[in-house]
Amino acid sequence: MLDHCPGAANLRTPTLAIKKCPQCGEEVELFSNDVSVKCSNCGFEVYNDTISCVQWCKYAKECVGEETYHKVMAQLRAQENGHKNA
Repeated sequence: MLDHCPGAANLRTPTLAIKKCPQCGEEVELFSNDVSVKCSNCGFEVYNDTISCVQWCKYAKECVGEETYHKVMAQLRAQENGHKNA
């Protein structure tokens, strides 16, 4: 049996991805443990789809560790609150 979910490795040890902003095409740096980042050129919010398992997996806290779990969940709550207030 595995100690951790292999899919969560990028959350425990963040990796950097360079994505293109879908709005303006500018390169955006997005770490694997970020929920989203704003494009420095146009302000468009670029989302990270790889962290969704933290939202629904009952083992997420044990799998990714307390600190990462709380950081990701705080980012998700802030994102949800931002959308509700928009």
